[in-house]
Amino acid sequence: MIEAFYTDEFVLPLPQGHRFPMQKYRMLRDKVSEYKDLIALKKPGPATPGQLALAHSPQYIDRVLNGLLTPAEQKAIGFPWSPAMVERSLRSVGASIEAFRSALQHGAAVNLAGGTHHAKHGEGAGFCVFNDIVVAARVVQTDAIQRMSNRRLNVLVVDLDVHQGDGTAALCRNDPSIFTFSMHGLGNFPFIKEESDIDIALPDGATDDAYLSQLNYGLSQSGRAFQADALVYVAGLDAHVADRLGRLSLTDDGIRERDLLVLAHAQKLGIPVMAVMAGGYFPDLEHLTDLQCDTVLRLAETAKFHANRDVIGTSY
Repeated sequence: MIEAFYTDEFVLPLPQGHRFPMQKYRMLRDKVSEYKDLIALKKPGPATPGQLALAHSPQYIDRVLNGLLTPAEQKAIGFPWSPAMVERSLRSVGASIEAFRSALQHGAAVNLAGGTHHAKHGEGAGFCVFNDIVVAARVVQTDAIQRMSNRRLNVLVVDLDVHQGDGTAALCRNDPSIFTFSMHGLGNFPFIKEESDIDIALPDGATDDAYLSQLNYGLSQSGRAFQADALVYVAGLDAHVADRLGRLSLTDDGIRERDLLVLAHAQKLGIPVMAVMAGGYFPDLEHLTDLQCDTVLRLAETAKFHANRDVIGTSY
């Protein structure tokens, strides 16, 4: 069994006609809830300012929490400021923190939202207020140091959202304990890319075969370059052909094979996986959330791999 952390109760109020599909989160939780024998749903607590400061500047955190973001900052994020926006942002990061801790114990876990990989040290962008990936990684690294006092947990981020994880790359540029691998659309947002440890940029229209070949190559390269103790899987579905913002052409089968490649890589290394759902902007949200639910079920299968071993004791 795995734990799945949800934040859909914390709804971000958006203007009429806003393109962000907020309702997808509740739809996904409803589908996941049908698998009570495999998945335990959990509501996370909020991230604290101290936890956020592991990735973000105190000044930026203060501006978000206290409604001091400029109109330009709000435009870059894509959401108008509100107390509900703050609460949801804190809960989304909290969900990744708790999911990462759960993954280290059970072998796999998931944040049914998250993947806010465009947020940088002192700014948000692209529907991302705080970078839940980096905050969560550094929180569990701090946990590990306090518990073991010998070395930092090495975290591999495999970011397969169609948009480059520029915020994650920028935040981890000088951090040898977090290895960033981003595979994304060459011509898609952000139009000025940051430098990840491995970047694979795909042309518009890339299909299953090309995508999976490049993913296999990137995973093997990351394995040669970095000794990981845990893997964060940014499982954005905006690489699917049905996504209205994606520009790539993965099919349902391609998404399934993508999941299996990433999870097989983690099993080969014997390390736990924390996944975040990240992007997905299908016109048909039933289709989107069906695919996301399938990814969660594959994570539950991964947890079985660790069921008879002490994940924390053997991972680092």
